[in-house]
Amino acid sequence: MNKPRTMTPVADQLTILMDGVDLGSSTLQKAMESELTSLLEEDRPLTVYCGYDPTATDLHLGHIPTMVKLRQFQDFGHRVIFLIGSFTAQVGDPTGKQSTRPMLDEEAVQAFSQSYIDQAFIILDAESTEVLYNHEWLAPLNFADVIKLAAEFSVGHFLQHSTFRDRIQKGDSIRISEFMYAILQAYDALHMKTDIQIGGSDQIFNIVDVGRTLQTSRGQKPQVALTLPILVGTDGKEKMSKSLGNTIGLQDAPNDMFGKVMSLPDQALDLYARLVTNLHPTEVNKLLKNIEEKKISPIEAKKKVAAEVVALIYSKDEAIAAKEYFENTFQKRQEPVNDAPEYALHEDKRLISVIMDSMNYSGGEARRMVNQGAIKINDQKAEDINFILSDGDFVKIGRHTFLRIKEN
Repeated sequence: MNKPRTMTPVADQLTILMDGVDLGSSTLQKAMESELTSLLEEDRPLTVYCGYDPTATDLHLGHIPTMVKLRQFQDFGHRVIFLIGSFTAQVGDPTGKQSTRPMLDEEAVQAFSQSYIDQAFIILDAESTEVLYNHEWLAPLNFADVIKLAAEFSVGHFLQHSTFRDRIQKGDSIRISEFMYAILQAYDALHMKTDIQIGGSDQIFNIVDVGRTLQTSRGQKPQVALTLPILVGTDGKEKMSKSLGNTIGLQDAPNDMFGKVMSLPDQALDLYARLVTNLHPTEVNKLLKNIEEKKISPIEAKKKVAAEVVALIYSKDEAIAAKEYFENTFQKRQEPVNDAPEYALHEDKRLISVIMDSMNYSGGEARRMVNQGAIKINDQKAEDINFILSDGDFVKIGRHTFLRIKEN
C-alpha cells in the first residue's frame, strides 16, 4: 500500500507563498489569504498558473517575480502551468497602456515563445512544469461562443478599470478588442479549472474582476488571485523596461548583474530581496531589521541581496566570485585591467557594435550611454559611437562592466 503523500504544513507554506504579494487593498489581501488557506488545507496539489504573452526575446529581472512565485508552489508539490499567451499576444494587453497596443502576428509570437520558455527554465523546474498554449482552446471558439462570453459583462464593468477610464477622460479611443483581452484571459482560467493565478499588480482587474467573475458565473469555484508588485529598474523609480535603459538582463554576466543590483537605491532592497531571490521571508525581515538597528550597513546588506540574485540566475560559486570582483574593483578601487573579460573583435570593430554585442543592448541604448559619458576607452570618455577599437584597448561600460579588446 502506498504511503499517503505528506504536504508541508499550511502555516509554513503561507509564510512563503504570501510573501511579497500585494493585492492593492487590505480587504482583498485578507480575503485571498483566507481562500488560499482553505485550499491548502485540502491537502492536495493545487493547480497554479501564470500567463505570459511572448512580446520579446530577452528577459530581464522584471519578468521573473511571478516565475519565482511559481517555483515556490512547485517546491511545495503543487501543479504549475506556464501558460504561453500564443493567442492573447495577438490581441495585446491594454493594461497600463495609454494607446491601443499593436497586435503581433502569429510568426512573431512563435519566435518569442521558445525564448520565453528557455529563459523561464532558469527559475522553474523544467521536468515538473506544464507548458500550455492558449491558442489551443481560444482559436477554436466560434463567434457565438465569443458573444456568450461578452454577455457576461457590462461596458460599465470595464470602464471601472483605470486604464480605460483615464483614456476616456483624455478623449482617446478604445477598441472593443481591448475589452476582449481580459475576457479571453478569464477564459484561460475557466478552461484550465485553475485554483490560483499569479500575476503582476497591474493584472488585478483582469484576474479578480473579470477572471473570478467568469468562473463564478460558469459554476466554478473562483481562483485565488496572488499579484506581485512591479519590479523597479536600476533607477529605483520606474518600472524595469528596456526602453528606459534601467534593466538587469537575465543574460547579463554575473559581475555585471551583481554591480547593477549594487547600484540600486537602498529603498529598493526589500522589493528585490522578496521578489527575485530565494531568501526565506524570515531572512529578509531579519536583514531589514538589522539595517534599521544599524547592526549591518546598507551596502553589506545590498551585497548579500546582490549575491542571492546572481545565485538565483547562475550559481552560488559565481555569486561569490561576483561579490569578490565587486569588492576588489569598486570598494578597493582596483580596476581589473588584466583580469577583465576579453572581447574578441569581429569584422565590425566600431564601439557601438561592441557595446551592442557584449551588453545585448539596442543601438539606441548604446548611443544613450555614450551621450551620457558612461563609456570610457583607455580611461578617456568616448565621444564617437563609431570609434574603431583595436587590440589592447580597455573599455569601461557604465560603472560595472570592463572589456579588454583582443584582435581575432
